[in-house]
Amino acid sequence: MMSITEEDFELELRSLPGVVNVGISHDESDEVELVTLVIVGQSPATIRTQATQIANLYFPDVTIVVEVADSATSMNQVSARVALLIADFDEKAGECEVQLAFEGRIGVGRAESGPLIGGVEGTLAALRNLDYEVPYYLDAVTTVPTIRGWPVVVTLRSSADDADLYGIAQSDGESLSAARATLNALNRFLSNAPH
Repeated sequence: MMSITEEDFELELRSLPGVVNVGISHDESDEVELVTLVIVGQSPATIRTQATQIANLYFPDVTIVVEVADSATSMNQVSARVALLIADFDEKAGECEVQLAFEGRIGVGRAESGPLIGGVEGTLAALRNLDYEVPYYLDAVTTVPTIRGWPVVVTLRSSADDADLYGIAQSDGESLSAARATLNALNRFLSNAPH
């Protein structure tokens, strides 16, 4: 059975661009030993670097292997996932805009709550624009100082008294990090949600 830490680790790796599968292997003492990422349409070196940075937050001694999948056999998996296109804060307008793509459609969400909160609220609005019924709302969003930067942590509360969802991401800019962390928190929900 996967620990909560291991689940969070897997979700963060799955949120990397182009990742279509994550395999986690354990050693004899059931510690995470090897992670295999299957990617499409991305540079293996770039994804390995990003995955190593994520691994250092969870399991610093893990070995990361990146395999490039045949894009023809992987397109069904890739197209079935919500993709983050844009998360940008316009300082003049005071508005954050998030654009998501799903099955050839683009959903746009906007929020006037600053770059950090706006990134979360814009992402939730963009999902609703894509016809997702998202029964979660923003409970908390914060940045956490680490050796490698300031990742954003998002907590989403269920409107139906289900467990809270948590996401973490670090990208260029608060809005992009907040949008990615929101999708990270909703990863499993979105894979099973009707739309």
